[in-house]
Formats: sequence, structure tokens, C-alpha cells
Amino acid sequence: MKKKPRKMDGATYKRITSLCEHGEQKCGEERYREAIQDYEQALALIPQPVEDWEASTWVLAALGDCHYLLGDFQAAHRHLTQAMYCPDAIGNPFIHLRLGEVQLELGNQERAKDELARAYMGGGKEIFENEDPRYFAFIKRFMKGI
Repeated sequence: MKKKPRKMDGATYKRITSLCEHGEQKCGEERYREAIQDYEQALALIPQPVEDWEASTWVLAALGDCHYLLGDFQAAHRHLTQAMYCPDAIGNPFIHLRLGEVQLELGNQERAKDELARAYMGGGKEIFENEDPRYFAFIKRFMKGI
């Protein structure tokens, strides 16, 4: 059953989006540790349970992405897995891509196959264009016709 996101008060939502914009800018400048601090502050503003809020989906995905880019695959896995329990995460090609990449890095090939296949089905070959080619090569071995 698809989880319906709850509505958040405007001031909190504005503060969360502002922190995420700062984090995104820092991430674009490859200042991942600083971006993580912004995303963690944003996550701390989200009411419990965080899995009920749409904002959690993108904040946790951003945290997972930053940790992935730093090579901290355990932390990336933790955040991306938690994101999957949030609204609209299942079926999001980017989240499936990152989670699949992390699963492969952690040696979980079966889970990597599943997540990378979901990324491909949702985002096509294009979602792999800016990624290490070995991820697409990995999933290509298991999917017919790509």
C-alpha cells in the first residue's frame, strides 16, 4: 500500500528546503561532508516518524548520495534503505540506482541486481550515463534486451 505523505507546517518545510538547497550547492562543489551537515540538520527538523513525510524521502536520499560519493557505503546503505520506507521512494529511479550501487559495493549482488534493474526500468540506460560503467555492465548481464 502506498504511503500518503503528511502535510508539514510551512515554516518548518521552508527551513528544511533551505538547508537542502545549501546542501545541494555544497554537494555540487564536492563539499560532501559539509552537505551532510546541512542534510542532517534538515532531517532533525522532520517530525517523527520521519517515514511519514515526503521531505524525508529526498533528505535521506541526499544523505545516502553524499555518503556514497564519499565511499562510506555503510552509511549510504542505512540512509537509502530508510528512504525506501518514505513516500514515493519506491519506483524512484535515482534512489534505486544509488541503493543498487551501494549494495554491489557491499557485496550484496542479489540485492544489487534487484535495485539496479528497478533503476533501469524507471530511468532507462540514461540513468547510468554519469555513473561508473561497471554498474551498467553488471545489470546488463542479468537483463535481456539491454
